[in-house]
Order: sequence, then C-alpha cells, then structure tokens
Amino acid sequence: MGDTSISAVPGTRELDTLVRLYGKPTCVVSDNGTAFTSRAILKWASENQVEWHYIDPGKPQQNAFVESFNGSLRGAGQSGR
Repeated sequence: MGDTSISAVPGTRELDTLVRLYGKPTCVVSDNGTAFTSRAILKWASENQVEWHYIDPGKPQQNAFVESFNGSLRGAGQSGR
C-alpha cells in the first residue's frame, strides 16, 4: 500500500482545493497527529474561519466516520494481494 500520510503545508493546499470544489466546512474534526496540530494547519483554519476540533487522544470512536473510511481505504488497497 502506498503512503497515505500528508504533511501540513501540502495538506493546506489540499484543503484549499477541497474548499474550491465543495465549499468551506464550518468545522473539521481530526485526531491530534502532527500534521493536524501544526502551525500551518492552525493558521489555515484561522484565516479561513473554520473551527478545528480535535478528538480526545486514544478515542478514535469520537471520529468513527473517518475511522470507518480509513479502514475501508486500507482494505481496498489490500484487495489485489
């Protein structure tokens, strides 16, 4: 499976692209990973007036939709084995 991680600065460019395509969210929910707690992400959220909510550490069930999607994505990458 390929690397699915993305660092903060390229992540902000991806967020800009998603906002252009789908509109600006009112809130983003994420884990406390380094890419999501960086100054670049916090600056992007502030400049775009997007609330950023972090789930509690060790509580992936608070972000169950994304965790389910990630599991499906990982599973899809392994189907050709």
